[in-house]
Formats: sequence, structure tokens, C-alpha cells
Amino acid sequence: MLELKKATIVEEIFSRPDIAGYWAIVDGAKEKCIAYTGLTAPLLPGDQVILNTTAVTLKLGSGGYHFVLANLSHPKHAVKPGGHIMKMRYTPLQIKVLSAEEPGSPFHEQLLAAESLGKTPVLAVTLHSMLAPLCLKLKEENLKIAYIMTDGAALPIAFSETVEWLKNEQLLSGTVTIGHAFGGDIEAVNIYSGLLAAKVAFKPDVIIAGMGPGIVGTSTKWGFTGIEQGEILNAAEALEGIPIAVPRISFADKRQRHQGLSHHTLTVLAKVCRVRATVPLPQLEGDKTAFILRQLQREDLLDKHFCCLETIDNGIKYMATSQHQITTMGRGADEDPDFFLGLAAAAQAACRVLKGEKLNRVNWS
Repeated sequence: MLELKKATIVEEIFSRPDIAGYWAIVDGAKEKCIAYTGLTAPLLPGDQVILNTTAVTLKLGSGGYHFVLANLSHPKHAVKPGGHIMKMRYTPLQIKVLSAEEPGSPFHEQLLAAESLGKTPVLAVTLHSMLAPLCLKLKEENLKIAYIMTDGAALPIAFSETVEWLKNEQLLSGTVTIGHAFGGDIEAVNIYSGLLAAKVAFKPDVIIAGMGPGIVGTSTKWGFTGIEQGEILNAAEALEGIPIAVPRISFADKRQRHQGLSHHTLTVLAKVCRVRATVPLPQLEGDKTAFILRQLQREDLLDKHFCCLETIDNGIKYMATSQHQITTMGRGADEDPDFFLGLAAAAQAACRVLKGEKLNRVNWS
């Protein structure tokens, strides 16, 4: 089902690079909408537009915004020069980009020969809410970080307020959007060329790879977009990087399937990831660590992967340096500390790998 409605733009709510929000009159009511400047002509009060109202009507998680499909008052829209790769192919919103791999790209010649990440740690994540905490922890060591946004959730990187904040605070050196995701500093066709493009373009110490805002889940074992974590880990190992699986940990989530290590993490590590990944785990209070280790043991994952324990000396205090509101599933660090300790463990393990330090492998029986 695709629900389209005519509307009239009233006023601007916010504006960031490549994205703007507006109030519009829809069926006589004042409602919010979002326009991406790469997809439509700039909007002015009084402009007539076509909105995709599907998500709001179905009460889906789009933040209560409709999306501008077309500006009827100014239908002509300048197309950026250069590039021959289409994203969102064969849809009414297909967009032309200059992909890092193609001949017109300044990185084309380097990517022709690129084969290796040169042991660069690749932190594979399953939630966009993992990105900022990882960057905050990694920046304690002044590391250079690149982010690859997949097409597992939001396609325009401009939708992410987190990415804009991280770049403004110089916590990210650069971004790559792969697959049908678009709007990064660099575009790439897939996770393999995206990883190599990030390495060539930004020369990062660490690469973080995962979806933008809006994971899709169905309460089933296989039906969630975070399953891509396994493919990211496979690609990192194939390109001679160091694949690090960032665990999704929570004891605050009321859903049983997300208690301890989320079933998402367990499914990826047991069934999708075909390589030996590093799986950092935080030392948690009480019997929480033992609970997680029993989960891994039941799936025979302690032998399949390199599971290591990290002690986080300052706990979640690393989050206090952020002026940006960071939550996961609506919970902050004080409400769900174990989630953020899991991220600190992953970042700390990556730092130790870069320093050549030995990781503390789990010895559990």
C-alpha cells in the first residue's frame, strides 16, 4: 500500500544539510513532513507538494513525519553533475550518485588495486544507537573513525541527527553510504567496496559499519535487518580486516528475546557469520556476565569465535562527555547501563588490538 496526498507547505521547522522539515496542510490539518534536497526542488511556503503519508497512517516509526515525494510548484530540479550509478533503482525516487568505484571518481584508480584493509578493526553493529557511544569511547584514544551506513534501515544518511552531530564534533572523519543508502561523503556499491573506499579515502584507524536509524524487526529469528551484521563481519575478514562483532546486551529490555545477549546477536554469530570474529564482552555486576556466557555456551559460540572479557574502569562515565542526547530503544545510559558497557567493551577491545595488546579470552566451562 502506498498512500499519497496533496498538501501545501506552511513553514520550515528545521534545516540541516540535505534535509529539511516543514509544517504542511494535509486534508485541512497541520502536519509535519520531511524533504530531502537531493530528491526534490527547494520548498517555499505556499508550495504544493505530493506527500507519502503511508507510515504515519500506519503509525510506523518514522517520527510522525510524512515525506515529500514531489514539489508540484517547482517540478524542475537540478541534478548534480557526474556519476552514473543509480540508487533506489527502478523506483520513482531513483537518484544518481557518483560512486567511489566508477571511473569518474577520484578514488577509482586506487580502488582498482585495493584488496586489503591492512588489519583495520571493523566494528560491525546492529543498531544505529551504537554509533555515537562507540565513537565517544574510541575518541578517548584519539582514533580516526570512518562510518559505513548500510541500507538496512533509513536510506538517506541526512535523516541521522547523530551523524551530523558526530561530524560537527569531529568524532567522525568521514562517511560512506552503500547499497541503496545515499548521501554519505562517499557512495559505494556494496559492503566490500564500501570498506575499501573508507580505507582509501579516510585512512581510518577504525571502521564502524551498520545501518542508519530504524531497524526492522518481526519478532522472528531471521526477520530483522540487523542480520546484516554477519555479512559485514564476513566482508571484513575477506578483506583482511579484523572483524569485531559489537554485542547487543541488555537486562533492561522487557522482551525476553533481548535479555542478556539479544537473540539478534546470537543468530548472527551462530548462523550468519562464517568467519572467526572477535566478540568483546563487558564484565558486568552480579551474575549478568555468567548469564551471557551460558547463552554463548548453549550455542557453542565460545569455541567458534574469539570471545573476550573487558573491564570498563570508568563504567558508563564515558557517556557523560556527550552534549547530544543518546538513547537506545528510548532508554538512556542510566536506564540501560549494560547496553552501553557492551559498546565500551567493543571499543576498548579495538583500541587494544591497535596497540598490539593481548585480549583476555573467555575461559568458561
